[in-house]
Amino acid sequence: MLSAEIIAITLGIVSESPLIQQVVVLSGIAIVMTIGVYGVVGGIVKLDDGGLYLSRKTGDGAWPRFQRSFGRGVLSAAPYMMKSLTVIGTAAMFMVGGGILTHGVPALHHWVEGVAQNSAQWLGVVSAIVPTLLNAVGGIIAGALVLAVVTGVSKVWRAVKG
Repeated sequence: MLSAEIIAITLGIVSESPLIQQVVVLSGIAIVMTIGVYGVVGGIVKLDDGGLYLSRKTGDGAWPRFQRSFGRGVLSAAPYMMKSLTVIGTAAMFMVGGGILTHGVPALHHWVEGVAQNSAQWLGVVSAIVPTLLNAVGGIIAGALVLAVVTGVSKVWRAVKG
């Protein structure tokens, strides 16, 4: 979702440019995002392997002991980090997806901007997060609607099928 939002933002920036420039810029961003995202994901997936490798280091010096200790710490923290990433990732998907949806519907986009500007009077600096929260609510509502449709279609499909 984040990659889609970055591509959408980039397309909005270069939309007035010649077609060849749009293609080059979007292709470059897509390549960099793909390498970056998959690089980070690959690093996270291999984190526990690195921890296991370090925890098995041999030697009696301070450095090997530190490596073993650090490796054990990584191994013990990895499950909690992965669980945290599922929650954080889901929240981010709702925020980014909701942002894409609200930006795509001018009335919603202007409403979110208006609420954010009005909230500055009573929230001050905290009002900076209002658009993000409203985008998250939009993503949650859109997700709930899609879930309702998929559930309904699934029930009808099972009833028709037998």
